Amino acid sequence: SVSQFVTIMYGCNNFCSYCIVPYVRGRERSRSVESIVNEVKDLAANGVKEITLLGQNVNSYYSEDDNADFPALLRAVCKVDGIERVRLGSLEPEQLSEDVIIRLSKQQKLCPQFHLSLQSGCDETLKRMNRHYTTEEYRTIVQNLRNAFDNAAITTDIMVGFPGETEEDFEDTLDVVRKVCFEQVYMFIYSRRVGTPGDKMQNQVPEDIKHKRFDRLKELVESQIAKNNSKYVGTIQKVLVIGVSEKDSNKVCGYTENMKLVNVTAPMDTIRQIINVKITDAKSFSLDGVVEK
Repeated sequence: SVSQFVTIMYGCNNFCSYCIVPYVRGRERSRSVESIVNEVKDLAANGVKEITLLGQNVNSYYSEDDNADFPALLRAVCKVDGIERVRLGSLEPEQLSEDVIIRLSKQQKLCPQFHLSLQSGCDETLKRMNRHYTTEEYRTIVQNLRNAFDNAAITTDIMVGFPGETEEDFEDTLDVVRKVCFEQVYMFIYSRRVGTPGDKMQNQVPEDIKHKRFDRLKELVESQIAKNNSKYVGTIQKVLVIGVSEKDSNKVCGYTENMKLVNVTAPMDTIRQIINVKITDAKSFSLDGVVEK
């Protein structure tokens, strides 16, 4: 594959009240910079042009062996010849300071697509989830990213129906979604996990209410995605071609820097290359385009 994942750390220290990960995978453990860079070099030698750095919370990366934080690791990875794009896995808001964002923005290979987990747009719900930020702080971080990166695409996770979530709480979540206008939202209905604090909480939300709220969130998100996609029509995008389009075997497909799927009328020999594409049409979850010469 022209694009690969690289795990930079294991475990998690967050102990969100709905999540079993810290109990089954243990505390955070970061790999050394050298081991990560060597893996990236091996991938580049085998034709990989894009990597995604993975971890439960990549911006909490810290290698004691190297005294290196996440921006330092990113700088080292971006120096690897042959790697043309670097993407990031999930980011945690409370550890994404303005200083860190500025340091990240200095890396030209870093794609301006950021998965910044929200989970809920209600501050009281966030407290019960053991999430350590407010919705106002979250929106400030989003704005800092958009100030630092041109055409920054923000994606997120939102959980519906966490214990104690009222109709007013859910409306707060919809309000944040409207204001932030995410490029994509990964939506989940809360399900109980034995061994987590959330499983023992009172006021579990009935399943029928969870599903009705999920459908309302889904409708809003899909309308926003359609609106967001339309703004790309007529623009020129750099697309990393990954293979033959699933929609049309006579076309190729790939991703823009901010992770938009594009089906392109282009020769098959463009696969594994980054090409300039003029966007001609916007679909619900993809774009169409032609090679810009």
